[in-house]
Amino acid sequence: MKKELKLFGGIFDIATRQTRLEELELCIAAPNFWNDSRQAQIITREHKTVERVVQLWALLNTNLEDCHVLVELSQECGDDESVELELKQTIENLTKKIKDLEFQKMLGGENDSNSAIVSINAGAGGTEAQDWANMLLRMYVRWAENRGFTATVIDELEGEEAGIKSATFTVNGDYAFGYLKAEIGIHRLVRISPFDAGARRHTSFASVFVYPDIEDTIEITIEDKELRVDTYRASGAGGQHVNKTDSAVRITHIPSGIAVQCQNERSQHMNRAMAMKFLKARLYEQEKQEREKEMDDMHASKKQIAWGNQIRSYVLQPYRLAKDHRTGLEIGNVDAVLDGNLDAFIEAFLMM
Repeated sequence: MKKELKLFGGIFDIATRQTRLEELELCIAAPNFWNDSRQAQIITREHKTVERVVQLWALLNTNLEDCHVLVELSQECGDDESVELELKQTIENLTKKIKDLEFQKMLGGENDSNSAIVSINAGAGGTEAQDWANMLLRMYVRWAENRGFTATVIDELEGEEAGIKSATFTVNGDYAFGYLKAEIGIHRLVRISPFDAGARRHTSFASVFVYPDIEDTIEITIEDKELRVDTYRASGAGGQHVNKTDSAVRITHIPSGIAVQCQNERSQHMNRAMAMKFLKARLYEQEKQEREKEMDDMHASKKQIAWGNQIRSYVLQPYRLAKDHRTGLEIGNVDAVLDGNLDAFIEAFLMM
């Protein structure tokens, strides 16, 4: 068992996380740490995440040592049922914690540890679909509450008769986006309509889309080796000094090919400083545009909110079943699912 745990630790790279935790603690202990409140919040959030993993790893090793002690005690005591029972329970707890950590290992995407922004939109089905969208909103809010996350509705458009046409809400918590990205897609409901006087069965659709909550933390770091700096004699008006010395500066950022120049200042030093300011602004804007393109690509992955595109069906009539069409997982207690018990579906998708 100890060897297996060591191998698993290698996969999880606990040594790197321990080193990172020490680095973060040094940052937090710095006297000027809170001078930049935004950066401080980012660091403290990362510290909390890394610390939790390191503490869990320490607990796993403690449980493993307990197992060894109980094995030795069992050998000394012979057939002692109480010792065997305690050993069995300790091994079961250890196994569960290792599986939980292994599952979290699947959440290794760039933004998986972030909080999430979720949007729900009613699809085909009119009032039925709008009521279904409202049911989904309640389901995800309950799921968030069950996990200790905080869900906050930031925008909601009510339906004409019932339910909602759309809603956007945030889910704040570690790995909220990593979990909820499993819910992206079309959700289908089959039930006897409460809005149909003839009590007929209706099918409704709603879409769920999830975005990572990304802090505006674009930092532009430029290394000297990435730059080509050319100086030349400025042209045009500007006075005797400007026109007779090589004070103008052109800076080319080699990786991106962006080139900026400045010749308006009186000295090469001032022109270079201004050119660097322009370059950083250009690189910042380029990075923002790339991020926006990523979000546009995520938007483009949306499908028509209608029949044939659903990722999951929730059937309340003529039988009761929640089925994920990607993984094949089926759960008969659909009421529990609609009450926020989604972990089985999320885990099956992420482990697929």
